[in-house]
Amino acid sequence: MAMDKKALLNELKIDRNAPSAASTVLKRPLRWFLMVALLGGVGFVAWFVDLSGDDALLSVKTAVARAAGGAAAGSSVLDATGYVIARRQATVSAKVTGKVIEVYIEEGMAVERGDLLARLDDSIPRAQLALAESQLLAARAGLDELDVERRQVQLDLDRTEGLARRNLASQADLDRDRLDVEALIARLERTRRDIAVAEQSVAVQRQRVADMEIRAPFAGVVIAKSAQPGEMISPLSAGGGFTRTGICTIVDMASLEVEVDVNEAYINRVRARQPVQVTLNAYPDYSIPAEVIAIIPAADRNKATVRVRIALLERDGRVLPDMGVRVAFLEEAFAEDASAVDGPGVMLPANSITEDGRYVFVVSGDRAERRAVVLGDRQGARIRVLSGVEQGERVVLELSEDLMVALAGGGRVRLE
Repeated sequence: MAMDKKALLNELKIDRNAPSAASTVLKRPLRWFLMVALLGGVGFVAWFVDLSGDDALLSVKTAVARAAGGAAAGSSVLDATGYVIARRQATVSAKVTGKVIEVYIEEGMAVERGDLLARLDDSIPRAQLALAESQLLAARAGLDELDVERRQVQLDLDRTEGLARRNLASQADLDRDRLDVEALIARLERTRRDIAVAEQSVAVQRQRVADMEIRAPFAGVVIAKSAQPGEMISPLSAGGGFTRTGICTIVDMASLEVEVDVNEAYINRVRARQPVQVTLNAYPDYSIPAEVIAIIPAADRNKATVRVRIALLERDGRVLPDMGVRVAFLEEAFAEDASAVDGPGVMLPANSITEDGRYVFVVSGDRAERRAVVLGDRQGARIRVLSGVEQGERVVLELSEDLMVALAGGGRVRLE
């Protein structure tokens, strides 16, 4: 019984060396706190090191490759309507009135400067040319005859002078022979002048014959055929409408431009060399880059408008004289986007392509990758890239030799 009580008393003793439950509970949060602090310190060090390395990044200017399309919406500061006109257009006619024998052109035919367009009846001018040539030949034959006579009278004079020195010829005979020589010389000079006149007459008649052939004054396209074989044409308008005034109308397609009438209240929004986007009414999805040539320094008081000339920066067979167009005058900031037109590939600024036209640097993350490209046509300040760059990709601008060396060496980039 006494042993049992002693055992019970031993169980009630407190072991000072045994860990308590409270201390165990307190040690667990401390352990987690130390782990979080350690991870935070590592992250701070990594963040600090990254910031300290920013100075080693290459700051580059970039541009986004855009699909070949129109200018950005809202970039227009003024819209107007106008027409395509040809600065070089001519109704070709003959210099003289005549009957058409042959016409060698049709509408839509391209001609070069000097090409034969038509031929008039030249029977009378050719007959006059033949007559003038005969008169020239006769004058030259008369000159030969007078030259023979001059030699004869010169021999007579020489003989008379010999006789006179021996006192066998009178002074009257000597004077007569001298006057005969002078008279022949004067007739020879007049005949030479007659020959010169006959030569000029032949040249005139040859020009008249040449005028019977109507030729193109410049290279262009025939847009109207006005005469047929058998009709009479004249450089002057004849009454009754039975005489044509021309053979055809030729337009130099390289001289096409746009003219618009801008309300004088908005002319302050237009300036010379301002970028313009032209859209043909016939092809509403086709836009043409253009720029202002000049503002005509005169206003139309009846319409309160000022005429503006616009140059087309791109030639296309769809652009025809007298077509209606819509014109958007653009801000300078949108000039590059306005130069893009529909077509394959993407449009990139010209300064994003290496001088040899073979490579661009495409930004991916913090690196720039060099890519080979195939170039298309140039549209103002942009160049069409047919392959090598996709729409939406970003390319490096203002490529210098040092920058290209750094990018090719794997340098990291930072966008400005």
